[in-house]
Amino acid sequence: MSLALSCLIPLYIVAIVLYAVRVLKGPTVSDRVLAVDALGFDLAAFLTILSVLFRAPIMVTTALVLALWIYALDIYVAKYLESKEMGD
Repeated sequence: MSLALSCLIPLYIVAIVLYAVRVLKGPTVSDRVLAVDALGFDLAAFLTILSVLFRAPIMVTTALVLALWIYALDIYVAKYLESKEMGD
């Protein structure tokens, strides 16, 4: 099990770097928002993998809080973009 988790860590690091590049160089605002969203959820999954690997249950709680914050950010950005399209 730890071998499988150890193989996942480099994949998540590569994904995090690619999302960070998309956040910095995104051609549109929606691309950047999507990259931040995916980056947040990948970080939550990465924290969960690390918590299993290091046997630290507090990291699962941290990952859950991070995922909830990212979800709230999604709702906030969606409401903002919707009101912007309607002209309010």
